[in-house]
Amino acid sequence: MTQTADKQSQNPISNLEYDFLTVLHNKGEAIKAYERYIQDAQEVGSQPCVELFQKLRQSDIEQAQEIRHHLQEVMQKGKM
Repeated sequence: MTQTADKQSQNPISNLEYDFLTVLHNKGEAIKAYERYIQDAQEVGSQPCVELFQKLRQSDIEQAQEIRHHLQEVMQKGKM
């Protein structure tokens, strides 16, 4: 058995899978946080800030969807 094959058999999650899982987790936390930021901006009546936070949240949602797609590919094929 080669050293690379031995390493992979000991680690059930590849570095690339871990990286995507970590980024996806961070995006999920950011998406959740934007809900609070939107509420804060609404409470002070700052529509431009509400709209910016909503735009940022939507961007993170779209990025999270793309990350999920990449993660699924990496989990199935080992790479993209």
